[in-house]
Amino acid sequence: MNSPAFGTGDASYQAAGGIDGLRRLVDDFYRLMDQSEEAHAVRQMHPANLELSRDKLACFLSGWLGGPSLFSERYGSIAIPAFHARWPIDESHSEIWLNCMAQAITLQGYSPAFADYLLSQLRVPAQRIVQASRNRHAQA
Repeated sequence: MNSPAFGTGDASYQAAGGIDGLRRLVDDFYRLMDQSEEAHAVRQMHPANLELSRDKLACFLSGWLGGPSLFSERYGSIAIPAFHARWPIDESHSEIWLNCMAQAITLQGYSPAFADYLLSQLRVPAQRIVQASRNRHAQA
């Protein structure tokens, strides 16, 4: 029996280990961001206390990967590019964020196929955030 393709139903959410797996991913992500000198500029866009940021990212990823819609249940709706447009985010910021996430994904023990899938999917909203920021700051 073949397992469902990533992106179908909750296959991606299950491959990530459910909410507990996503919380481990997010914890590793923010730990790596705190430890990386290269990530300093992106880390400064976050509050000093990351507790809420950690919860919001894990809850967002839950629904985004086909699991429970925890973000909307706890925080309401979110427009990812519009939310991030308050900061001038360029391609270098996006790559720093994605690099920290890639390192965190590597630490999770995901299958290579899911790790590749997840990182490639995360590039889509990352690019949309850069574009939204560029548009907003070009108008300012």
